Amino acid sequence: MTNFPIPDVDRVSAIIREVAESEILPYFRDLANAGIREKTGPADLVTLADEAGERALTPRLLDLLPGSTVVGEEAVSEDKSLLDRIHGDAPVWIIDPIDGTLNFANGRPLFAVIIALACRGETLAGWIYDPCDGRIATAVKGQGAYLNGKRVTVAPAVPLTEMTGALSTRFCAEDLGRQLDERGRSLGPRVCLSSAAQEYLRLLDGRAHFSMYHRLMPWDHAAGVLLHAEAGGYSALFDGSPYRPTVLNGGVMLTPDRASWEAMHRHLFG
Repeated sequence: MTNFPIPDVDRVSAIIREVAESEILPYFRDLANAGIREKTGPADLVTLADEAGERALTPRLLDLLPGSTVVGEEAVSEDKSLLDRIHGDAPVWIIDPIDGTLNFANGRPLFAVIIALACRGETLAGWIYDPCDGRIATAVKGQGAYLNGKRVTVAPAVPLTEMTGALSTRFCAEDLGRQLDERGRSLGPRVCLSSAAQEYLRLLDGRAHFSMYHRLMPWDHAAGVLLHAEAGGYSALFDGSPYRPTVLNGGVMLTPDRASWEAMHRHLFG
């Protein structure tokens, strides 16, 4: 149990929409003014919109919950010690101002804002907002998952050969990546959108059955894993233990139910 009230879900949603409208969308498809630059390489980009969005979200979220703190992707890129806040006793807002920056920078409407609220290593609430089509997914732990205000459930379980979803091998070891790619061919169609947020939305609206990720940065997955669980899905780290936003290494796999997870794990990992 928390010793603080979870801020109103709709109020947080309104803040996210307002910031996306004022700080993010004006840069979309305006490459001359977006200030695109590399962080660690050509596939790891940041834009003025990422920075402006995080800068605007931070004080507004802090004002909603006195005593809280923030872990933002762009702030952490400048000061990695900020990640330690996730382990503390204070509630922490986890911010990804633009998940799918590569898509954003290339004018593809496959990006989203992700916000999670966590405390003592547990995700308590999550939001994913697609500024291009206006969809917003919300969840508070124990209260179900909602997409545009309507309660949602994950797609029903199907045989492995019919399961479609995202299987990311980008950050795993080369040998493991080859194994997963080879064994993944016998699954249903694989869809990689270069945005975990967009792939989580596909899980919530029933268009995908599974997602699998390596390199577990909390701004990419804390909200999505909670949303998926609140929609009735099952997820676990590759070793079978529960996902927590404090876990940064290894990988997580999400499926419709535990039986599907176990079958897919056996199929992919042997």
